[in-house]
Amino acid sequence: MNRDNDAFAEPTIFSAIITPHRSLSATGFFVLMLCIGGLSFASGMFFIIIGAWPVFGFLGLDVLLVYWAFRANFRAARAYEEVTVTASELTVRKVNPRGGVREWTLNPVWVQLDRIVHEEFGIERLFLVSRGRRLSIASCLGPDEKASFARALATALGEAKRGPTRTVLE
Repeated sequence: MNRDNDAFAEPTIFSAIITPHRSLSATGFFVLMLCIGGLSFASGMFFIIIGAWPVFGFLGLDVLLVYWAFRANFRAARAYEEVTVTASELTVRKVNPRGGVREWTLNPVWVQLDRIVHEEFGIERLFLVSRGRRLSIASCLGPDEKASFARALATALGEAKRGPTRTVLE
């Protein structure tokens, strides 16, 4: 895609942003941590009362480790992939959780969509294949989402391979 001059930019045939799924919202995380912290505190108080006071510290450590694990999970969720198809370019941008960007630009005429399919679970992996090289895409999606994404991308690649169409006004 010509990003330097938008006046001459080709129309986009397909565009998708693929993000990892996270079912727990920030509010849900806060409520979960309150519950875990409250249960650990109540259990810890019980252990202090019966004289096993060192257990209280270990329960606090457990809460801290659960918090750390969820924060790491939320940090990893900042990664995403951007796939854009025009008549002359297929662009894949992968952004890691720290903001680092890797970008590939391929000719959609020569790109094939390759799938690794498990007969019971569906599509396990998707690859863009061009000039003997394979680029893994949509790895964070589930099998059904990969199938839907693969259909839409295959349709877009087919349209790009047919070339640009022009409408003649009379």
